[in-house]
Amino acid sequence: MSPAAPVGTWQPSERELERQRVCRRDRTRRGLVSTAVSLVVFGLVAWVLLSSPGWPRVQALFFSRYHAWESFPDIVRGFGLNVSSFMVAEPVILLLGVLVAVTRWTVSPWLTPLRVLAIAYTDVFRGVPTLLVVFLLGLGVPALQLAGVTTNVFWLGTTALVLSYGAYVAEVVRAGIDSVHPSQLASAEALALTRAQTMRHVILPQALRRQAPPLLNDFVSLQKDTALLAVLGVFEALFRAQDYGNYNFNFTPLVVAAVFFLALTIPLARLTDHLGRRAMRRERGR
Repeated sequence: MSPAAPVGTWQPSERELERQRVCRRDRTRRGLVSTAVSLVVFGLVAWVLLSSPGWPRVQALFFSRYHAWESFPDIVRGFGLNVSSFMVAEPVILLLGVLVAVTRWTVSPWLTPLRVLAIAYTDVFRGVPTLLVVFLLGLGVPALQLAGVTTNVFWLGTTALVLSYGAYVAEVVRAGIDSVHPSQLASAEALALTRAQTMRHVILPQALRRQAPPLLNDFVSLQKDTALLAVLGVFEALFRAQDYGNYNFNFTPLVVAAVFFLALTIPLARLTDHLGRRAMRRERGR
């Protein structure tokens, strides 16, 4: 016979223990069913692909071990430019988006021209395809022959990404600002905070915290769109993969480049999902 439990120590009842056993049994059964269904579905997809008449040709063109190994060093060097463009553009985009969103939130009549410019900026750069912005800056700015302005296509392409994504991020941040309850603004005014102090210490921290998942979503898209620099002749991963494929008549390097992008974007996507679930639980808890 087991010794008596100390006074005040919680012990699960027989009904609670039975409920836990049932939950574990249900989880195990659901896991087995989902695993079996997944194996069957993916097995059928693999069987259809591998048994198709054109699979040997596709395998030779897209999944050649020889060409994957031969193109790997060049794609690694090219992907470094993609990462560099992403790391440079991301903080600038966030800063630009916040500045544009805050400008649109102001009410001073003296700042009306800035608000008009902010609205025009977001409308124009959200409406024009990013590829066109890259073309216009990468080809148009060098044609102007402006003194002191760079003609390096890497920096011009990165600037085009900043301008395009800055407009999207500005709208995301503005939505976060609008989602903050008006009582927060009223409380800040009651504490004699200026409008700038209210934005800095009250509104903006809540807005950015709430909009973290969609902001990360935009940065996932930004990482992929760094491949658009290839149209300007920047030797990033996609350009190097295309160059190798055109010379050797094989498309395996494109698959290798895609794997590099996936290796970077999938962790960002999972982080986005995690932050989204945290935000949902936090809102439900209020």
